[in-house]
Amino acid sequence: MSETEQQLPPGMPPTLALEAHLAPYAAHASQSRGRRFAETPPAARTEFQRDRDRIVHSTAFRRLEYKTQVFVNHEGDLFRTRLTHSLEVAQIARSVARNLRLNEDLVEAISLAHDLGHTPFGHAGQDALHECMRDHGGFEHNLQSLAVVDQLEEHYGAFNGLNLCFETREGILKHCSRENARKLGELGERFLAGKQPSLEAQIANVADEIAYNNHDVDDGLRSGLITLEQLSEVSLWHTHCDAARADYPDIEGRRLIHETIRRIINTLIVDLIEATGRNLERVAPQSVDDVRNAPPLVAHSDEVAAQAAQLKRFLFKNLYRHYRVMRMANKAKRVVTGLFEAFTDDPRLLPPAYQARGPVTEESANDAPSSPHDSSQARLIAHYIAGMTDRYALKEYQRLFVIDNN
Repeated sequence: MSETEQQLPPGMPPTLALEAHLAPYAAHASQSRGRRFAETPPAARTEFQRDRDRIVHSTAFRRLEYKTQVFVNHEGDLFRTRLTHSLEVAQIARSVARNLRLNEDLVEAISLAHDLGHTPFGHAGQDALHECMRDHGGFEHNLQSLAVVDQLEEHYGAFNGLNLCFETREGILKHCSRENARKLGELGERFLAGKQPSLEAQIANVADEIAYNNHDVDDGLRSGLITLEQLSEVSLWHTHCDAARADYPDIEGRRLIHETIRRIINTLIVDLIEATGRNLERVAPQSVDDVRNAPPLVAHSDEVAAQAAQLKRFLFKNLYRHYRVMRMANKAKRVVTGLFEAFTDDPRLLPPAYQARGPVTEESANDAPSSPHDSSQARLIAHYIAGMTDRYALKEYQRLFVIDNN
């Protein structure tokens, strides 16, 4: 029996025992603001564990395996996808949460769900779909992720979506315009009042950046689009690369790359834990509400934040704007735009399952607060395209525009 278990009050329910070690300012599942549709509480897991499990078993989560991070899925088997990225975010976020006595289950659920609404072809697909939807409320993948868990998943008889807890949904919605926030009810209040989400949501947000900066370096090197010589300009890289060479004089190739990236990630995580710990000591929140009323508390030290920003600028200039990446992005935009225009011109081209849904209306959407944009045929088409994997979008484009004699 562990020390924590020995200190539990007699008769404490097992689900409460799972969170007895948490700090007072952590998000406790037993104190959740609840779900949009009432359900019987789980017997052998917390509400946030239930959220995590629902996310992992969702259709949208499985699709992430075939959605682009930087490189389109068919370009190589070893490049990151949205699925592997989400797993890396969850691993980093849980490490930070554990050290700060925050809720690992909530931070994991948020991390695994944060990209559920991402389009095929990464940011290029998102930009193209946003342009297509300009006259219909635009498109933003955070809001789309919320729509997935609130409306689009079809797993349960009693409700649309996954019916997740407020705290998980709050963490998924990292950004939101004031216009959209006004239509989101309680979920949008913090954007209007200038308040913060839970510490768990803040951790997932920073873990996302740690993960993609470092795995994009790895994928960029693997692809040959960036080089070790170029990276020597980046302080985080050359500091840890030199240290790896000093410890292992004969190290080269992929082993050197992995050893350097491992050290960079460790530095970023440890610094995040220590800097956030100092912020918590300074502000001394006593509850989740205190966290919400404070400035952002999860952050790197100034020195490490500057180093991470330098790495991010390097990737933007040398990888994300590399001509080969831009060429693929241009193709992706053509595919997404072509699909949207074809379905808009003739909605009968949509699959029967989507035609059966018909245009989403305020009367037919039982979760209108989570869909702040217009509920038109255009939004239905955007839902369909956003749910596509890279390879499905390419096949659908071929079906519509390529005459095949086979």
